[in-house]
Amino acid sequence: MPPTTRPKPSRDKVRAHRKRLRQQGLRPIQIWVADVRSSAFVKEAHRQSLAVANSPHAKRDQDFIDATSDWGGA
Repeated sequence: MPPTTRPKPSRDKVRAHRKRLRQQGLRPIQIWVADVRSSAFVKEAHRQSLAVANSPHAKRDQDFIDATSDWGGA
């Protein structure tokens, strides 16, 4: 029976993968973003959307967004 080889530990696989990416001229960065699943985020997003919708400038602002948005021919 041939000797069995152990699979590489995850850390070795990750290290090799990162090394290949660096050789391609890339570098790792870490980005923290808002957790859109949190109830605090949902409440704040709702508060802000109401503030925008109830603004006296809401129609003018939306017209600007529509005019500068690319809807892909829609």
